Amino acid sequence: MGSGPLTITETLAIPDDELVERFVRASGAGGQNVNKVATAVELRFDIAHSPSLPDALRERLLARADRRLTDEGVMVIDAQRFRTQDRNRQDARERLAAFIADALHVPRPRIATRPSRAAKARRLDAKRGRGDIKRSRAKKTDWE
Repeated sequence: MGSGPLTITETLAIPDDELVERFVRASGAGGQNVNKVATAVELRFDIAHSPSLPDALRERLLARADRRLTDEGVMVIDAQRFRTQDRNRQDARERLAAFIADALHVPRPRIATRPSRAAKARRLDAKRGRGDIKRSRAKKTDWE
């Protein structure tokens, strides 16, 4: 669409022909300008069928529960934060790059741990101590 490939990292870039931009009228305040100039940008990127993405990254992106992701695996970003078409276009591209860059980080799998014998003993001692304190607060009766 004119501004070259969308660079995510030194090794990953999305060619311009994989990004589909549509310019629409922005909603909200803006005076007379808002009714006649299409400044808002709708950026679409087909994650599911993109040849530029590595398979592992594609799976992580599609696994995310993001409302901007359609059932077909297309990312739709609406940008209308700014008053100019160019700035909204740049904003949409930056947000897509940030979304993809965020998925590049592979989360470390959690390793389940168990409490040690000493930790269990400390917990039971503390419970016993709290019980003793509560018992000592109880009103004493004649038959005790």
